[in-house]
Amino acid sequence: MGADERAEAGATQAPGPDAPDAHSLEALSARIHERHRDLIKVQKPHVAVANLARIIDAALKLSNRHGFHAMTLRQLAAESGLSMGGLYSYLDSKDTLLLMILGEVAHAVEAELGSAPEAVRADPAAHLNWLIAAHVRLSEAMHAWFVFAYMEAKAFPPEARKRAIDSERLTERIFADVIAEGVRQGVFVAEDPLFAATLIKPLLQDWYVKRSKYRERGIDAQTYAAQVTRFVAGALAAR
Repeated sequence: MGADERAEAGATQAPGPDAPDAHSLEALSARIHERHRDLIKVQKPHVAVANLARIIDAALKLSNRHGFHAMTLRQLAAESGLSMGGLYSYLDSKDTLLLMILGEVAHAVEAELGSAPEAVRADPAAHLNWLIAAHVRLSEAMHAWFVFAYMEAKAFPPEARKRAIDSERLTERIFADVIAEGVRQGVFVAEDPLFAATLIKPLLQDWYVKRSKYRERGIDAQTYAAQVTRFVAGALAAR
């Protein structure tokens, strides 16, 4: 993918001050640290998390400029401000870093989409609307992470590619289950709920991949989610 297409995806930056704290670079890095304590050699958690945040931020920025595949660990060390020895205290290879990032994206998606209130879950139409808004909101808060996972997918090594595919299928299944429940209740019409869910997924991806296009039209995340919701509701509405 060329530099112009990467630029279209938007600059890779840590979520801004308006992003939920749970999805700040520091909070995401803390969760990665918790899951990879056995690999990370730095003993002090606050130091480890701060440096992980620097490493991940540097990796997302370098990937946006050159592509993750082309990025070297020496470039990553220089961008993050760590020595090569310091960098190896956190990861043993680029593939390890890749799996850390993808794992956090998958974890965040599963946790966010699975947190709908019980009252929302009871109503398939409300639940589907909630899922669309939640996904757009999450991809806005974790924009750099989502763009990275999308843009770099074709160059992923086998294990990372499988993890990315599994994460995408999980998202589709969550949407498909809600659509299927709507069909059972007579709220939706869909011959194949999973196929309908796979058609919704590109609409969600378009927000974070081509966000600048919509912002030029004065469309923010909330407006985009509302318009996708209306479009999907119209397509699935029982007549």
